[in-house]
Amino acid sequence: MRSVGTVLALVVLATVVATFARRWRIPAPSLLVVAGLAVALLPDTPQIAISPEIIGLVVLPPLLYASAEELSWRELRAVWKPVGVLAVGLVLASAAAVGAVASMVTPLSWQMALVLGSILASTDPVAVTALGRRLALPPKVQVLVQAESLFNDATSLVLFRVAVSVAVASAAANWGAAGGEFVLLAGGGTLIGAAVAAVVTVIRRRTEDPILETVISLVTPYAAYVLAEAAHTSGVTSVVVAGVVLGGRGDRLTNARIRLQLHAVYGTVVFLLESVVFSLIGLALPAQVRALSDGDRAWPLYALAVAGTLIAVRLLWLAPLSAVVQRKGGVQRMNWRVPVVLTWAGTRGVVPLAAALSIPEITKSGAALADRPLVLVLTTSVVVVTLVVQGFTLAPVVRRSGIALEPDHTEREEAAARCRLADAGIKRLEELSELEAVPDVVLDRLRRGLNARLDDARDRLADSNGNGVPAESAESADLVYRQLRRDLITVEASELQRLYDEHTISDTTRRRLQRSLDLEEARLADA
Repeated sequence: MRSVGTVLALVVLATVVATFARRWRIPAPSLLVVAGLAVALLPDTPQIAISPEIIGLVVLPPLLYASAEELSWRELRAVWKPVGVLAVGLVLASAAAVGAVASMVTPLSWQMALVLGSILASTDPVAVTALGRRLALPPKVQVLVQAESLFNDATSLVLFRVAVSVAVASAAANWGAAGGEFVLLAGGGTLIGAAVAAVVTVIRRRTEDPILETVISLVTPYAAYVLAEAAHTSGVTSVVVAGVVLGGRGDRLTNARIRLQLHAVYGTVVFLLESVVFSLIGLALPAQVRALSDGDRAWPLYALAVAGTLIAVRLLWLAPLSAVVQRKGGVQRMNWRVPVVLTWAGTRGVVPLAAALSIPEITKSGAALADRPLVLVLTTSVVVVTLVVQGFTLAPVVRRSGIALEPDHTEREEAAARCRLADAGIKRLEELSELEAVPDVVLDRLRRGLNARLDDARDRLADSNGNGVPAESAESADLVYRQLRRDLITVEASELQRLYDEHTISDTTRRRLQRSLDLEEARLADA
């Protein structure tokens, strides 16, 4: 960046664009890339130079961690086999196909074509999570897309290191050593991420200081990333593992007030970082294009050929895999809508850009590395194409496929869960009533509140328009009422976890209802 003013202007621009994207209900990453391109093409716009260290060390860890925290451990266990096939097999196939096409249709040498293929072989977790956040995909499909993007980094990183060593040192590809390096990257990153999660779990269980909890939560992804990179393993894998482990335990590590605070702080951090980084992608492309030689002016055609190759290979790989999975699930007639949606959801984003920027500028002999500018342009342009074209059309593709969950489905599931929570609370109240240890006036007030919640949930199940739970009078609230209501919230939270463990509700419904309970508990504490 040229100055602090440029950075602040970028933050303001990205925030404004992302805010309008949310208001207009269009994909924020796609609009941010377009806005970045538009600003970069304006006269007198300062040239933006992106540092790979800034993206890799400052931006990626918290975004990856936030994406991993959203991943449901239960759904992940159900799809780990196809995720493994995609994270290894599809990455290898995509890298080989892109390398072959790039060596044939572009001026790139076969070594640099292989570098390009390894960079673009894996889908990007930041882009996939940002684009899929508003799509009502079935849980298994959502987890499959998200988990693939989170766990395919080790494969693409090993390929990238092998390809760069071939291009820079003119060495032969050592695939035997590459296999060992993959085990080191993936296995070492997994172990370090799990160790960081274990340490953080111990610390967070022993503190209830909101400020300390927030600092620990913000530092965790950076600690996982830095420790893994220092050990020469995969920092991305380490952050992902730490996020998945801690995300599944978050409700048991802290109280309601801290969970709400962490949700607000992390939501703000993720919003700002996503807004800035996707704007940077659009801002960087014009400057990269200006650095090309005259012989590379056909780069738009090259980029379209590479992007088309990635989509074609992904569809050809996913179609038979989906057929096998559906057949094992007892489906007689092949459903082609799922592989089409999975194909279109495979966008590229921040991680490929960081990898391309880290390509050395000179060879081992001291000469300038030929074709590096073209690889940078093709990487950034393919990222832009996938974010803009696939990003703006992903929601219509999902709607036309018919696999998206209808709003009525999620509303019925949530309403049924609310009924079960209210029933659990009423049952606990009856137990307290039999003990005769609580004033009747308090029991009646609690019972009215729970019955109102139960009636409202039943009305929703019956597709009627309820007005919600009647507000309790703050003036009549007292210490006994608040204490008993917190006790009932604990009972309802236990029932909520039981419904989730029994596969009665989805992880999305569990998180939404847990947040509702947290909000009520925080209000009781403030009363």
